[in-house]
Amino acid sequence: MLIAGLGGFVGTCMRFLTGKLCNLLVVGTFPLGTFAVNVVGSFIIGLLFGAAERTHAITPAMSALLITGFCGGFTTFSTFADDIYLLLQNRHYLTLAIYAGGTIVLGIALVWAGRTLMKG
Repeated sequence: MLIAGLGGFVGTCMRFLTGKLCNLLVVGTFPLGTFAVNVVGSFIIGLLFGAAERTHAITPAMSALLITGFCGGFTTFSTFADDIYLLLQNRHYLTLAIYAGGTIVLGIALVWAGRTLMKG
């Protein structure tokens, strides 16, 4: 539990910093910070699961630290859901479609890419 908590702390800090950076780079209704952490996190978890399947080198402690902890703290479904609610409420339908569709499609594609890269 402490190992997962340490990974979660680092992931959460990285998510916070990514959000701040994205807010400096983009002004508008598109929630770039949440989008970025969710698609990057999908790629990272794809790499980690791919490495675990290929080499069996990821121990339960490493899995707790990196997959459960870091990826769990770095990515965020609850913020994604709230962003969609706010975009819907504010009638930003095109932004909502790009954001939701892009997050889901890119997320799945990047999990696949990470796993594929690790399979060699």
